[in-house]
Amino acid sequence: MTARPGRAVRLAAVLAAALAVAAGLPGTAATARADGIQAQSWALDALRTEEAWRTTRGEDVTVAVLDTGVDGEHPDLDGQVLEGKDFIGFGAERGDRSWARHGTAMAGIIAGHGHGPDRADGVLGIAPEAKILPVRVILEDSDPDREKARGSRGGALAKGIRWAADHGADVINLSLGDDSESAHPEPGEDAAVQYALAKGSVVVASAGNGGEDGDRVSFPAAYPGVIAVTAVDRYGSRAPFSTRRWYATVCAPGVDVVIADPDGRYYEGWGTSAAAAFVSGSVALVRSAHPDLSPAQIKRLLVDTARDTPDGGRNDALGAGLVDPAAAIEAGRAVEPRAQRPSAAPYAERWFGTGPDASAGEDDGPGGLVAAAGVSGAVLLAAGGSLWHRGRRRPGAGAPPGP
Repeated sequence: MTARPGRAVRLAAVLAAALAVAAGLPGTAATARADGIQAQSWALDALRTEEAWRTTRGEDVTVAVLDTGVDGEHPDLDGQVLEGKDFIGFGAERGDRSWARHGTAMAGIIAGHGHGPDRADGVLGIAPEAKILPVRVILEDSDPDREKARGSRGGALAKGIRWAADHGADVINLSLGDDSESAHPEPGEDAAVQYALAKGSVVVASAGNGGEDGDRVSFPAAYPGVIAVTAVDRYGSRAPFSTRRWYATVCAPGVDVVIADPDGRYYEGWGTSAAAAFVSGSVALVRSAHPDLSPAQIKRLLVDTARDTPDGGRNDALGAGLVDPAAAIEAGRAVEPRAQRPSAAPYAERWFGTGPDASAGEDDGPGGLVAAAGVSGAVLLAAGGSLWHRGRRRPGAGAPPGP
């Protein structure tokens, strides 16, 4: 996210912790995916991806990933990554440990196509035929130039959003955010979001990882028109770290998510970043099936077709419920496309209201989301070992440096 002097910026990041999956855990996929990495990807089953793929796998859709960069040479993304733009201009480069880790992870969740015979190895994304447009607007937390970027990056996020909208982005994924104590709406960023929406780009952002640290409002998730995504575990319960706020639109998997890394290994991570990436991939499927629908119509489809809807229709923890791309695709057949009307939605008083009502029972998810997943949902809050290296199991691999 755009940084200014003295303003703390924190990624709502899946790579906030790299978590180990113990060797020998059983595969979780109910489909014919091969044992290994893809068998650990419980989220694809939770989101009924196979049903959506009967209609589309994301072809003819471009998803802009505004992040730390994307490794287009990763075998799970080979051929999927377009020429992008770097709005930072310094920091880690290819080959450095602090280069493009978070962005590559998000791109893999969105459009990974696996690799090897029959694409059975590696990460399989929710929209494996979508194209990725990488836009570098932030540095990794571990980048030595991170502090330098705070004072010199300027309006990188706003510029990146506008650039993506002008360069064919059907979806803009913002797996990032500022939920610091000083976080506040920035007119330039807000205007950029409204510009992108008016151009027809659907904007998706992570709701924030502050669920155990005050549930502070996170931007850009709180800007009008954004699809803000909270995180749930494999049982459909709110992830403890997931921010609870009035702007929550839908939820998606954000715990025990298998991610690809430029180092050639695979890790298991957590965060509303991952949840946002799953929703961006879901939007890519809907946009592929219904290319003429406006961002507002697609957002409404996701809300209206969400599963495991909380009592009352929504709450601050889960939004309208678990995103269901297959249901949204089906419901979209009955929607008459309409032109997006450019408008700058005014802020209502609630934008600066109090936090969620803890007595509303929002910590309780619907339960039973994927009860047969088979892998423990325990989160290890420390760096863990790699899972596999380019599809080969690496027992006893050491822990990587923290992201």
